[in-house]
Amino acid sequence: MAQELVKGGYRVLLWDRPNCGKSDVQFYGQSESHMRADTLHALITRLDIGPCVIAGGSGGARDSMLTAMLHPEIVRKLVVWNIVGGVYGSFVLGSYYIVPSILAVRGAGMKAVAAVDEWKQRIAENPANRDRILAQDPDEFLKLMLRWLNAFVPKPGQTIPGVEDEMFDNIKVPTLIIRGGENDLDHPKRTSLEVSCLIKGSELIDPPWPEDAWERAGEARASGKVKRFNMFDTWVQAAPAILKFLDS
Repeated sequence: MAQELVKGGYRVLLWDRPNCGKSDVQFYGQSESHMRADTLHALITRLDIGPCVIAGGSGGARDSMLTAMLHPEIVRKLVVWNIVGGVYGSFVLGSYYIVPSILAVRGAGMKAVAAVDEWKQRIAENPANRDRILAQDPDEFLKLMLRWLNAFVPKPGQTIPGVEDEMFDNIKVPTLIIRGGENDLDHPKRTSLEVSCLIKGSELIDPPWPEDAWERAGEARASGKVKRFNMFDTWVQAAPAILKFLDS
């Protein structure tokens, strides 16, 4: 997708969000997304490239929206897709990303946390992350993980995990929302429709990929037909719609 956007005349900054890829791990904030929004703000400010277009899918969509809410001065336009929401989608994220760390730190402290698959991957890509993890106070880390877990507990007035609906009033820039798939439990169609209602003046479009793209990609991984992470392969199909929106 980035290459297609560059072909369309735009400069694209790809970044590994904290606790993803090769980035340094970070442990603070009301939620992991709040922490990432603050980090993206610092990155854009340090590079002096704002205001700019913020775009992201799935967890990146939540982080992008929160960045626009908390730091509107650095955002010119907003593009989001595969927005997580609903009981199932929220619980899956909490159980996958947060609960293993809670069980580990309660059982055997920070050394056990460093052995959790998610953090082993972060250490493999950035070896200094091991020392960053081990330097955390176990009690404070547990408090933080419980706070982050609470963000994924569905609550009235929170269409997306851990964010009050009233925060959407802070998004005043042109916004493109790509609707969730018809039967996508992780990124419900309903959630994207609700977000489009909450962001005044936003543009909502149907997904450019098949309605069942997420489910079919998951089946391909589960059956062993695909050995790599393939869940975002169809995202490049959104490039023409994004370019049309950016050029408007």
